[in-house]
Amino acid sequence: MKWVFWLAAGLIAYTYVGYACWLRLRMLWRSRPVQRGSSTPLVSIAMVVRNEQQILETKLQNLLGLDYPADRCQIIVVSDGSTDRTEEILRAYGHDARMHVVLNQLAQGKASGLNDAIELAQGEIVVFTDARQTIEPGAVRLLAENFADPDVGCASGELMLGDATRGESSQGLGLYWRMEKRVRKLEAATGSVVGATGALYAVRRELLTEVPVGTILDDVYIPLQVVRQGQRVVFEPRARAWDSPDLGDGREFARKVRTLSGNYQLVQLAPWVLSCRNPLLFEFVSHKLLRLVMPFALAITLVTSLWLPGFFYRAVLTLQLAFYGLGLMALVRFSKTGLLGRAADAAGTFVLLNLAAVVAFATFVVGSKAAWSPLSEASISKGIKEWQR
Repeated sequence: MKWVFWLAAGLIAYTYVGYACWLRLRMLWRSRPVQRGSSTPLVSIAMVVRNEQQILETKLQNLLGLDYPADRCQIIVVSDGSTDRTEEILRAYGHDARMHVVLNQLAQGKASGLNDAIELAQGEIVVFTDARQTIEPGAVRLLAENFADPDVGCASGELMLGDATRGESSQGLGLYWRMEKRVRKLEAATGSVVGATGALYAVRRELLTEVPVGTILDDVYIPLQVVRQGQRVVFEPRARAWDSPDLGDGREFARKVRTLSGNYQLVQLAPWVLSCRNPLLFEFVSHKLLRLVMPFALAITLVTSLWLPGFFYRAVLTLQLAFYGLGLMALVRFSKTGLLGRAADAAGTFVLLNLAAVVAFATFVVGSKAAWSPLSEASISKGIKEWQR
């Protein structure tokens, strides 16, 4: 029983702390700085939207206002079977020479829309973004600087959770995301990042391959294909996109379920990611796959500490119960102010994200599909709200 406890505890420690420590240690002998240069290559900004009438016009204004030469920038927007005013809004912006609009009447999924955009892309660099986030004016220019390094095939921007005027959130999901970004920075400093920030990342056009229809995690699949072709995926923290933390109403939980489900799907779509043909096999397992087994390792640690005798295991059990108790307090709308409130908020985020991993596993086992759709996120969000009441 003891060896089961220590195996599970060790796995937890490595996933959340040990991997980052290993990356920091690796920097001491294998640091790989990026040779940036000032240039403005022709870029194509690609975005797939579906029923985004509420935010689309704001996003288009954001893209048209970027600090990048207008004659060096192409904007491609693909509507994936939208049934609201999305197409009407896109037609209204069609007069701008930079805008290229594709109106697909049938919803075929984001991956199919990305393939349409890639086919139309004229730029040597293709920048991918989503409708929800606001890109800082100089972000695309900063991403482009990384491609002065011939070894760089993909550059990922940084997603900031919070408000551009007040800064990044330090609560709950914001704290988790800041820790995640530290790992990405360490990966990039010694080689390549496992995946990119879906809100903002750029790829050399010549390295882009067709994205399998139905792919959930294009921002992992595409960068892994770049690395497979011998190029680096780097992290550019100066190129930022802003989004609001949305965990409270369940939307972030839904997105996390979708992301984790996408990791399962990725292994099915591209089995080579678990072979020696994946140059980032160690990083992929450490950063992505071990996150999927964390709920089960946590459950094993809890159950074994309940049965093992001795003061140490009683203390560990007490700490676990206290931590999960704090998490449940946050999930039932406990106040997030004060030291106790902030601790409960962090614990609640941890619990909810691991619950998302359980839901993703169940989705994988039953064979259902986590489709790319704002509606699927909304339905999960509604369920979370009803449970909290």
